[in-house]
Amino acid sequence: MILWTLFPAVLLVALVMTGGLRRYALARSIIDIPNERSSHSVPTPRGGGVAIVVAFLLSLPVFASQSLLPGNLIWALVGTGSMIALLGFLDDHGHVAARWRLLGHFLGSAWALFCLGGIPPLHAFGLDIDFGGFGYVLALFYFVWLLNLYNFMDGIDGLASVEAICVCLGGVVLYVISHHFEQSYAALALACAVAGFLFWNFPPARIFMGDAGSGFLGVALAILSLQAAWVDSALFAGWLILLGVFVVDATVTLIRRLLRGEKVYEAHRSHAYQHASRQLGSHKPVTMAVLLINVLWLFPLACMAVSGWLDGGVALVIAYLPLVLLAIKFRSGMPG
Repeated sequence: MILWTLFPAVLLVALVMTGGLRRYALARSIIDIPNERSSHSVPTPRGGGVAIVVAFLLSLPVFASQSLLPGNLIWALVGTGSMIALLGFLDDHGHVAARWRLLGHFLGSAWALFCLGGIPPLHAFGLDIDFGGFGYVLALFYFVWLLNLYNFMDGIDGLASVEAICVCLGGVVLYVISHHFEQSYAALALACAVAGFLFWNFPPARIFMGDAGSGFLGVALAILSLQAAWVDSALFAGWLILLGVFVVDATVTLIRRLLRGEKVYEAHRSHAYQHASRQLGSHKPVTMAVLLINVLWLFPLACMAVSGWLDGGVALVIAYLPLVLLAIKFRSGMPG
């Protein structure tokens, strides 16, 4: 009974706390002011993602007390999540130099990898792949990239929240399909925390997530996806498929900006979702389109990969290819 009252409690804590953070941000003038690189036109409070962090992390001791989640997963989420959220909080309230932020990202990710044990052998395209020691390096960059791309993709109302909820709830279903439901509690709690925040962030947003929330979500999803790989290789493919919209848009944008010789660490508004929101004149249609892509395209393919109907690697290619074409259509990585 305690467990099933926990999830509504997580949602309620995030909901109420976000409202409090909005008042705090307004009182302290912690406001995102629109500029030429912004995708919004109205000054809006930021930093509401702290509510997601607090609500979710408060649930972990309950899971630990009931032995419902592996100890190494809890330590990874608490240690790395707290560090990344704190770094983002400091950046939201002032400015942390890019080099120090990146160092913190690598250190936090290294702690999570230490807890999880790197990447296990994976099965894809009919092959068993053992990364050995190189797996730690690969996983480290996977964590840092997912953490940062989630920050890059948190640029229009409701988008990052809807994506996180879709990925987490999709992950819960994948655990059910693979008969590992006991592994799903963290993903379900994270979805509830984000849902509480989404009440305030749905278009038109009354508060933004801020770096504390977006960075935390990125690294939390990286941790949950890699931990899933230790449960079943197909589950990792399923999580990667569910993350497809953000991974593809951010990666295509990065590659195209690099090819043009741009300074990729500078703020911009050249992601496909940003171009789309300007073309449509509103954030809501883009956020809802991402919801539909997740539910109608990526989720079924992730289920096929986990159920064994499709090889995980093949399902990943099928899932990503149309997303790449869609990103190119909406001028991902191009100026203007």
